[in-house]
Amino acid sequence: MAYHEAPHKDPRKMGIGRSIAVLTSGGDAQGMNAAVRATVRVGIYTGAKVYFVHEGYQGLVDGGDNIKLATWESVSMMLQLGGTVIGSARCMDFKERWGRLKAACNLVKLGITNLCVIGGDGSLTGANQFRTEWSELLLDLTKEGKITADEAKRSSHLNIVGMVGSIDNDFCGTDMTIGTDSALHRIIEVVDAITTTAQSHQRAFILEVMGRHCGYLALVTALACGADWVFIPEMPPEENWEQHLCKRLITQRERGSRLNVIILAEGAQDRHQKPITCDQVRNLVSKKLGFDTRATILGHVQRGGTPSAFDRILGSRMGVEAVMALLEATPETPACVVSLSGNMAVRLPLMECVQVTKDVTKAMAEGRFEDAVNLRGKSFQHNWNTYKMLAHVNPPDVKSNINIAIINVGAPCAGMNAAVRAAVRVGIIQGHQMLAVYDGFDGLVNGQIEPITWSQVSGWTGQGGSNLGTKRHLPGKNIEEISLNIAKFNIHSLIIVGGFEAYLGGLELITAREKYEELCIPMVVIPATVSNNVPGSDFSIGADTALNTITTTCDRIKQSAAGTKRRVFIIETMGGYCGYLATMAGLSSGADAAYIYEEPFHIHDLELNVEHLIEKMKTSVKRGLILRNSNANDNYTTQFLYNLYSEEGKGTFDCRMNILGHMQQGGTPTPFDRNFGTKMGSKSVLWVTDKLKECYRHGRIFANTPDSACVLGMKKRSLLFQPLTSLKDDTDFEHRIPKTQWWMRLRPILKILAKYDAIEIDTSEVAAMEKVNAREKGRLMN
Repeated sequence: MAYHEAPHKDPRKMGIGRSIAVLTSGGDAQGMNAAVRATVRVGIYTGAKVYFVHEGYQGLVDGGDNIKLATWESVSMMLQLGGTVIGSARCMDFKERWGRLKAACNLVKLGITNLCVIGGDGSLTGANQFRTEWSELLLDLTKEGKITADEAKRSSHLNIVGMVGSIDNDFCGTDMTIGTDSALHRIIEVVDAITTTAQSHQRAFILEVMGRHCGYLALVTALACGADWVFIPEMPPEENWEQHLCKRLITQRERGSRLNVIILAEGAQDRHQKPITCDQVRNLVSKKLGFDTRATILGHVQRGGTPSAFDRILGSRMGVEAVMALLEATPETPACVVSLSGNMAVRLPLMECVQVTKDVTKAMAEGRFEDAVNLRGKSFQHNWNTYKMLAHVNPPDVKSNINIAIINVGAPCAGMNAAVRAAVRVGIIQGHQMLAVYDGFDGLVNGQIEPITWSQVSGWTGQGGSNLGTKRHLPGKNIEEISLNIAKFNIHSLIIVGGFEAYLGGLELITAREKYEELCIPMVVIPATVSNNVPGSDFSIGADTALNTITTTCDRIKQSAAGTKRRVFIIETMGGYCGYLATMAGLSSGADAAYIYEEPFHIHDLELNVEHLIEKMKTSVKRGLILRNSNANDNYTTQFLYNLYSEEGKGTFDCRMNILGHMQQGGTPTPFDRNFGTKMGSKSVLWVTDKLKECYRHGRIFANTPDSACVLGMKKRSLLFQPLTSLKDDTDFEHRIPKTQWWMRLRPILKILAKYDAIEIDTSEVAAMEKVNAREKGRLMN
């Protein structure tokens, strides 16, 4: 990704005299409302007029009351609603030129020259065609006398920006589309419910999920629930798949599994492009194997429900970027689509993304299935490769004589068990013996170490907490006992799953290598903590589950406040000194403020916040939500904030206080944490296996180089191994946080969406539009 310095602009003046229309088109997706809300509020913040277009392109064609001026209050309480509150419709009229002519006339009459479209590739292609024809449409309207020459001149150019709203995640150029994560939440809720009944009766279940041309939902669901088989359109099964499937299911039963789960995308096909259906698979399993088999087609339940925290934040970020893209556009700027690349919102040329998306469908039609998988991007490839390894590779007959120990350290969090399960199974597939260390470093000191088998970790993916047990204690003075047990149990490598304590413990072990040769073995730390404060990774396992727990709680609290009126809730979140949870929950729940340690605040800031809420109570939105990170400030405690707001708000609003506590560490893992944990666990074992080969000298393993002890972290778009020692300079050890944290860039968005003035959007890094075709096709050639 190339970057250039952007000229400094005051965002509060960029939109003066400009008008923006926002519409949602095609199939609905959870998170669209967050994108609409952000577009409206940031548009108004910049000084622009913002219009709703109701019922998608049909509303654009019909005009009249379908195109309405939006206000700040009109998008209040939208964040937690599924679907799209401004409506969506599949419009045939807009496909005809006369329909686009009517739409152009409606926009010109209102002086709208900026259009923000939230939809799939069909909707975005239609928007680009509209923009391309714009000059001709104005010419025809002028000739017909429908608009004046002055009106045509004022609206001489139409700017278009797209945001992809699609639960299928079928648009190339973005890591995730709006709605995909929420759809996975709905699917996993159903899968979890079904697996409990399937276990009771020893049944096989076939679940059909959406995805006519894209298998993303099916593939991630298969990883997140540990499915035995998945059918996706991009990679049909090999010839004689029926025989292989039956053999696979029998093997799983022989290993002690009481159920079988098969996930099928609705567009599943065989190598001859003949559809594979739920009924076909059910009949095969029940007749060939005699298993009690059931089929469930999930259907439109996947589109419904409350948006996940991820989709709310994604929609909000894309909405902000879309407005900036529209206001910075020139007549020469190609129509762009706002995409997610790692943790960054970027702009890409719309039609190049559409073309690569069509290339996937073409590759499938021509039987180039490897190309289809590669065109989907790196994330899809990683998911597919991880699934193949866990579901289709059998353990070798010849063992490696390698023992790998896995340990959980620090506070428990959702997703730890998924990482352990994946590590254990991939280790067994590599021929290693996997050892479970119980109760953290205490277990390593006391010798609580046992072999762990394939069947022991069955069903762990969807279980919260830590099945191995975990403690916060560090090696400390017990290094000698640890080294003796590493020798006693013949441990050749150590995988540490945990939070900041895991990172510190790893550092202590490698520091002690000088004295204890037994510690000269490859080690890897997998970040797993709700606080998301481990250096070397943008995300930690468990943080997404905690964030969704906080968001759901905030939704309920806001609902209570909306009914009571004139009430402000002050909520304390976990995170220690790391403000990730408070900041992201503030974005996902629409908070008025989020106090964190990383952004110091003083009495003047608190005074401004109180005044802001007093003004807010004069509007139709008579409620407030304040978040505070647990260690935000030693003196301005949650109780202090509650007392201050209660006193200053007397006669205007009353206050309530909630400390969420350990509920944030519990619950079943979200699809993201299951998938993330699975990929991290499997990748760590593959890295350790390679490292052991490198470190094998004269009949023994000796690893004492910095790169033999790493943190496996997600940085932007990639999973990277970084030496523990190289991360020390970027660590604030006193406050247990990294010195640089990517999410701090999102804090201005939180403030703007809460209607604070004089907030600058960080435009120091503006992504130059990449040539998508070159990038995607380059992947195929590598």
